[in-house]
This record gives sequence, C-alpha cells and structure tokens, in this order.
Amino acid sequence: MSELYLREESYKIIGICMEVHKILGKGHSEKVYGDALEYEFQRNHIPYNRELRYNIAYKDIILPSYYFADFVIFGEIILELKAIATLTTGEIKQTLNYLAASKNKLGLLVNFGEDSLKYKRIIL
Repeated sequence: MSELYLREESYKIIGICMEVHKILGKGHSEKVYGDALEYEFQRNHIPYNRELRYNIAYKDIILPSYYFADFVIFGEIILELKAIATLTTGEIKQTLNYLAASKNKLGLLVNFGEDSLKYKRIIL
C-alpha cells in the first residue's frame, strides 16, 4: 500500500482541528474557528498563511475574480473551513478549484458545523 501524501502534516492539522472543535463545539462562524486555528498553528510552530489569494487563469488572461484559501499550511496544504450542517459536493468542488488555482495537490475540507468534526482529504 502506498504512503498517504503529506501524511504526518495532515495528521497534525486534523488533530489541531479536533482540539478546536472539542473546545468550541459547533455553532460558531468560520472566522471564529479560523481564529482559534491560527492561535493553535502559532502555538505549535506550524507554518501557515491565512486567506492567501489565488488568481484564476482563463485562456491567456487572469480573470479579475480570485479565490481566497482559508489557510495554506506547510506551503502545500489548502485547509478549507466550513461551519455548516453537512458537507456537500459543492464544497468538495470548491476545494478542488482552490487546488487547481494554487497548483497544490492536497486539500483538507473541514466542517466544524456538525456534532463531531468531519473532514475530507481531497487530492488533485
């Protein structure tokens, strides 16, 4: 069986997300969870960028619209936060679009809006 791409890094991120969900529970906005995650990333010396902007290429131009990734962690992993009742294919497609725009290969889609933390590893 092949090794999971960025396995150790993913486990660290998901562990921190679980800690935040354990303390805050569900019902907060994505911004609140993002603030708590930012504190935890700093505390755990995990390199990250918050709300990193990505341009969208179309044919030979860059569109005036752009994407903001909630977090880019370790310079390679897109972390997309949600605080909704349940994840749908729309959120997965959104994360895939972020991966395509960023040229990164791994996205973690994390939902804080359910009784227990839900997440998906998304590979482009």
